[in-house]
Amino acid sequence: MPRVPRSGMFFRSFAGIGNAAAGKGPRPNWEENKGIIWGIVLTLLLGLIGGYFSISGGYFPANADGKPPAVEKWMARTSLNAALKREAPQTANPAAFNDQNLIAGIKFYAVNCAVCHGASDGMASHIAKGLYQHAPQLAKRGVEDDPEGETFWLVKHGIRLTGMPSFGSALTDEEIWQITLFLKHMDSLTPAADKVWKAVPSSTSGL
Repeated sequence: MPRVPRSGMFFRSFAGIGNAAAGKGPRPNWEENKGIIWGIVLTLLLGLIGGYFSISGGYFPANADGKPPAVEKWMARTSLNAALKREAPQTANPAAFNDQNLIAGIKFYAVNCAVCHGASDGMASHIAKGLYQHAPQLAKRGVEDDPEGETFWLVKHGIRLTGMPSFGSALTDEEIWQITLFLKHMDSLTPAADKVWKAVPSSTSGL
């Protein structure tokens, strides 16, 4: 009888457990597979212990100017993308494209967002430079191509593990949709709205 590689035994052992649970085959031989199972348990346990001592010992960076570990970037990116896919509104923006809504969105942006995401000059403030992650200057790196439902969700709920706050308790949904409308059309504003946007003070004023 040919020798079965340990990797093959591993998959066969779990297939046997599934088949036995479904009543489709004999119960697995625990004596034969207990070494593999104990190896998995010990590997997971050592990983948890190592993670605990890395965090409690200060080896996992807590400073805002530190380089984020790969696991933190993966966790933040993956959870955000999943949340947007599951929770972001799929409906059209209820705020109509007109001067009234665009100018309202610009004014709400100027009060709540410009300190981090900048004015029309695209210059970053000291706050924006010191944030973790660095806040994008939307006049240079806008979100015009992003679905409006995603922008609405990000403004309303914020982003964990970054400096992006939630505005859901400070602004109404209507006001957030107006900000979303402005951000969606930042590069194609009406003349009246563009005049208001260009008048928003630079985030670097007085520096």
